[in-house]
Amino acid sequence: MSYGIIATLMFSSMMLLLLTGQRIFAVIGFVGAAAAVLLWGVGGIELPFTAIIKVMKWYPLLTLPLFVFMGYMLAESKIADDLYKMFHIWFGSLHGGLAIGTILMMVIISAINGLSVAGMAVGCTIALPALLSRGYDKAMVTGVIQAGSTLGILVPPSVVLVLYGMIARQPVGNLWMAGVFPGLLMAALFIGYIVIRCWLQPELGPPLPKAERDQYSFRQKLALGRAGLVPLVIFLSMTGLFLTGVTSLVESSAVGAVSSILAAWWRGGLTWKVMHDTTRKTLGISCMFFWIIMAALCFGAVFDGLGAVRSIETLFMGEMGLEPWQVLVLMQLTFLGLGMFLDDTAMLVIVAPLFIPLAGALGFDLVWYGVMYTITCQIAYLTPPFGYNLFLMRAMTPPEVTLPDIYWSVIPFVGIMLLTLVLIGLFPEIATWLPNHYYAK
Repeated sequence: MSYGIIATLMFSSMMLLLLTGQRIFAVIGFVGAAAAVLLWGVGGIELPFTAIIKVMKWYPLLTLPLFVFMGYMLAESKIADDLYKMFHIWFGSLHGGLAIGTILMMVIISAINGLSVAGMAVGCTIALPALLSRGYDKAMVTGVIQAGSTLGILVPPSVVLVLYGMIARQPVGNLWMAGVFPGLLMAALFIGYIVIRCWLQPELGPPLPKAERDQYSFRQKLALGRAGLVPLVIFLSMTGLFLTGVTSLVESSAVGAVSSILAAWWRGGLTWKVMHDTTRKTLGISCMFFWIIMAALCFGAVFDGLGAVRSIETLFMGEMGLEPWQVLVLMQLTFLGLGMFLDDTAMLVIVAPLFIPLAGALGFDLVWYGVMYTITCQIAYLTPPFGYNLFLMRAMTPPEVTLPDIYWSVIPFVGIMLLTLVLIGLFPEIATWLPNHYYAK
C-alpha cells in the first residue's frame, strides 16, 4: 500500500470518527497513535510519547493559561463593565453610537484576553441588554456582538495565534504584530458599516435620549474614561515590556496576569468567588488546548513521516499544474467549508499537519499565512449551520431574538471578513509590514 493511500485512510478515518461526536483531541490522537503502531510496530508508540514530552518541554506554552487567566479575571471582576459604560456615554449621542462603542470595547477586550468566548460573554451580559432596551434593531445588535467578539482571536495577545505559532514553529511575537493592522482594519470596516447603515436607516440605531446624556457632567465623563482605561494600561504595559525586550513572552504574560489581579483588587472586585471562577475556567480552557496540541503533534509526526505534504504538492503543482496562489485559494476554501462544521482549534489540528507545511513549501510566508488562517477561523465562528458564536449567542439572548434572526444578522459581517481576507491576500504588507519593520531594527 502506497504512503499516499495510507495518508488518505488516516485523514478519512479521522473525519469519520469526528462524526461520532467524540472529543476532537481524542480522535486526532487515537488515529495518529494507532497509525504509528500499525505502520512501525511497537516502536511506533514513541511518536505520541515524544509529542507529550515535547509539549512538557515547551516553555512558551506557559503563556496560554496566563493570558486566559488575565482575560477571565478582568471579566469576572466586572472591570469590563466600566469599559462599556465609558463608550456608552461617550458615543451615545450618535446614530449607531452604542454599536460603535461595543465594537471599540470588543477591540480592547480582545487585547486583554485573546479568546472569542470572553468577548461574547461580556457583550451578551453588558452590551446586549443596554442596546435592546434603547430600541436598537435586534439583528444589528446580535451581529455587532458576534462579529466584534471574533476580534479576540486576531488582535494580540491572540491565544489562537500562540497555538498556531507553536504548531507552525513561528515566533509568537511576529504573529502578534502581524495581527495588529488586520485586526484594526477589520474593526474599522465594522464601524464603517455601522455608520453607513445607521445613516441610511436611523431607526436601526437610535441615539441616547438627551435627558440620559445630560445626567453626566464633563468631569464624570473623564472619571469614566480613567476607569475604562485600566484594561488598556494593562495591555500596553504587558506588550510594551515584551516588544522592548525587557521581558520574554512568558514573563510578559505573567505581568498581565498579576496586573489583572491588582486591577481587580484596586476596583474592589477581587473576591474568593471571582478567584475561584477565574481559576476554574482557566484550568478548563488550558487543559483543552494542551490536549489538542499533543494530539496535533502526534498526528503531524506520522503525516510527515509518510511524506503526505510532498504528495499533495506533487498532485497540485505537478499533475494538476496549478499555480501556488491557486493552491492557496483551494486551501482557504477548504478552511471555509470546514468552518461550517468545526471550530478554530479543530480546524487547526485537522489541517495543520497538511496545510502549514504545504504553505511553506509553496513559498508563502508562514507568519502571513497565520493571519490568513486566523481570519478564516473568525469566519468559521459565524457561518451556519454550526458556527460556534451562533449557538453561544442563542443561549445568551432573550426569547424574542430567534435563531433565524441570529443567522441573518451575521451576513454583512461575514462579508466584511471575506473582504478583509481578500485585501490581506492581495496586499500581504498589511500583515507583514509591522513585524518586518520592527524586527529589522
